[in-house]
Amino acid sequence: MPVILPLALMLAPQAYDPEIEAILRRPKQEKTQPALAPALPPSDQSPGAPADASAPALPVPPEIAGPFQACLDTAIDSPDAGIAAANDWRLKGGGFYARHCLGFAYARAERWAPAMVAFQQAAEEAERAGAMQQSAQLWAQAGNAALAGGDAAKARDHFDAALARGLPDGMAKGEVQLDRARALVAINDLIGARDSIDAALDQAPRDPLGWLLSATLARRTGEMALAQAHIARAVQLSPDDAAVALEEGNIAILTDHEDIARAAWQRAVRLAPASVEGRAAADNLSRLPAATPIN
Repeated sequence: MPVILPLALMLAPQAYDPEIEAILRRPKQEKTQPALAPALPPSDQSPGAPADASAPALPVPPEIAGPFQACLDTAIDSPDAGIAAANDWRLKGGGFYARHCLGFAYARAERWAPAMVAFQQAAEEAERAGAMQQSAQLWAQAGNAALAGGDAAKARDHFDAALARGLPDGMAKGEVQLDRARALVAINDLIGARDSIDAALDQAPRDPLGWLLSATLARRTGEMALAQAHIARAVQLSPDDAAVALEEGNIAILTDHEDIARAAWQRAVRLAPASVEGRAAADNLSRLPAATPIN
């Protein structure tokens, strides 16, 4: 049965893409978790997003580790108390670790503008102290705070700063490249976004979000063969992610595979009916003609 026109138009390449918007709006609080400290418990991680535990842990001096962890724990229990504790520690000479905790506490409170400033100041202080890898990680966290706060252009600049500080090859660099691509998509620099996504896939090939965003961008730019190949990889890596299922259906319907689209959208609704992705999938399903009964 041919694809119905309204659905095809809805998913065709366009200036504003609701599925890309849904990806950009995925929870980012976990991206501002301190990479210099143990990752938060699994209950604090967002489904479908890479955890900070995937990044290489950077050493914390023994004399700093205790106060740092205590500050983080305070912020987890109460962001306001964490902000106060971080500021008090900063005044007592906590250095960039105190500013790092301050940014984390602001992020826990979803106060993205001051979180970005705190991470940026921590990155600058770390660089002055000669801690270049810590500085790079902190610039990346400043970028994610900016992206979460809706300032994609500033986020891009912060991600560029992180990459310029010499992150080692591997997952950490791949995640920064992917976050940079998210920022570039948000400012409609699709050529730059493709370059960053390709770099992210090379550095972090096990991250399903990279393949998802790559497939979504390929669909938006009309590269359907690439979209099909990359969404298949995302499905393989993360079969229970509603965003992946939604995009699988979007690509399938535009390549005349209505049965695959229907099954993928049904899976998205089943996995997360109240989410942005689940609701979009349900709306897409409502536009399909009724399935033909099997005799």
